[in-house]
Amino acid sequence: MKKGILILVALLLLGGIGGGAYWFFGNQAQASVTPGDLDAQAKKELSDKEKAEADAKVAFVKMDPLVLPVVNEKGIVQVINISITLEAVDAETAKEIEKFFPRLKDAYIQDMYGVLGRKGAMDAGGVVNVEIIKKRLNQITVKVIGEDKVRQVLLQNIQQRNA
Repeated sequence: MKKGILILVALLLLGGIGGGAYWFFGNQAQASVTPGDLDAQAKKELSDKEKAEADAKVAFVKMDPLVLPVVNEKGIVQVINISITLEAVDAETAKEIEKFFPRLKDAYIQDMYGVLGRKGAMDAGGVVNVEIIKKRLNQITVKVIGEDKVRQVLLQNIQQRNA
């Protein structure tokens, strides 16, 4: 008889704990989600899906390396080789971008020719500041090709050697 009462008390105690936990955590979960949160979550899921679809269409277009001199008041002090790949929005646009290679290469050379020897483009040790170069190349690409065709300019390799 005592065993039966102990089992009954244990079951009631476990049921009470489980019910209390459900009530406590269940109410918190309902209170923490608002209609605005659902809209934000739906928008995030939609934007993630759109981003994944856009990433699936991406095509990469590799350019021939650029060979640029670093010119300062002493003359040519270094020669830099930069390997560039353009991240096109899709394969069709990638084919279209290839037609712009001569104009792009010309624009890159014109812009970079004097920039590399200035302060900021290189650190005190003569190492190229990649962030500045990449930013300038992205700006030039938008000017030559347009805004909605290239997602970004990717620097694949930069080699420097003294002249």
